[in-house]
Amino acid sequence: MNTIQSIYERRAVKHFDPNHRLEPAEITQLLEATIQAPTSFNIQHWRLVLLNDPALRAQIKESHGNQQSQITDASLLVLFTADVDAWKKQPERYWANAPKEVAELLVGWMGPFHEGREWLQRDEAQRSIGMAMQTLMLAAKSLGYDSCPMIGYDVEAVAELIKLPSDHVMGPMVAIGKGTQPALPKPGQLPLSEIVRENTF
Repeated sequence: MNTIQSIYERRAVKHFDPNHRLEPAEITQLLEATIQAPTSFNIQHWRLVLLNDPALRAQIKESHGNQQSQITDASLLVLFTADVDAWKKQPERYWANAPKEVAELLVGWMGPFHEGREWLQRDEAQRSIGMAMQTLMLAAKSLGYDSCPMIGYDVEAVAELIKLPSDHVMGPMVAIGKGTQPALPKPGQLPLSEIVRENTF
């Protein structure tokens, strides 16, 4: 499936075959594709938590997930988190394969760009999560799988369950698997004439 087709066919599917399993190689392929998503300064803030434990999934669904069946039924459930302090944790490793002069320049900019701007650090982490999530969902669709981004869960409670580090933020979950029911028809996209402006409003 080509990229444009994946974009148009990707939908938020709510019902998954609970007996379907992804092959380990497929999971690796999806995760390797996910981390090709861009990040500011190539910081790669994302920290992906694979929720594989059936008991943990059931606990999240029953107590913190509004009874959403995709939490327990999806073949793969990925919780997106991000390290907001990743910019200062050995930043030279993000440019390890770049020419020395490029690496030194960008690593040198990283600190002044982020230092003292906590709002920016959080915004960049969440932007990185968003781009990685879309990359994962499009990769899944290209392999013939369905997906569902999910924010309808108790963020604080799940953060405790996964022992989220204090310098990380929570993002949505993405459920992936074989859908058992088609998604509802698209409710409608706003026309380009309403959402696109040239140069100024």
